[in-house]
Amino acid sequence: MPTLAAGIDEAGRGCLAGPVVAAVVILPRAYDLPGLTDSKKLTAARREVLAAAIVIQAKAWCLGYSWPREIEVVNIYQATRQAMRRAVLGLKSPPARLVIDGTQTVALPIPQKTVIKGDLTVPVISAASILAKVFRDRLMLKLDARYPGYGLAAHKGYGTAEHLEAVARLGPSRIHRNTFRGVRAEPPETAEDLWLPGISR
Repeated sequence: MPTLAAGIDEAGRGCLAGPVVAAVVILPRAYDLPGLTDSKKLTAARREVLAAAIVIQAKAWCLGYSWPREIEVVNIYQATRQAMRRAVLGLKSPPARLVIDGTQTVALPIPQKTVIKGDLTVPVISAASILAKVFRDRLMLKLDARYPGYGLAAHKGYGTAEHLEAVARLGPSRIHRNTFRGVRAEPPETAEDLWLPGISR
């Protein structure tokens, strides 16, 4: 009988604020999760319902985080891998194998398979996608109360026009990723930048 795989996915990799959150989930061979799919295809209400059911039915699950200061030091690619690794290490016992959404592997001596758009096609990755998204969204609601004015409860840290305007007006908060475009201070234009090449002043 084939061993059960642990599915892994992340949420928040492209955000300007907040952590990147990874989830790992091991589902039993038989489960009752109607409508299980990529978290982005579901409404917030449906994600909440499924997340509650996943937590109850899963044989094991765990979350891993990487916060903005780490993201700034190691870059978002490596920070995402770190969050995934922490999620797997948080399980009571190591899984027999991993199936991971996208193309990134985890630095662990466990057999692994990456699946592009796996959150849409592989149920155990879909479950991880939902947990990562739901728990991160809940966290961003709490961070909105701590860092008001940025609209974190609405956009969850993504680079919307409203979010970019708030950062420009208020400056970045402690949970913003200072190395990301839209948050980092761009160098000011010099006098030379204001002249077209080949045109004398």
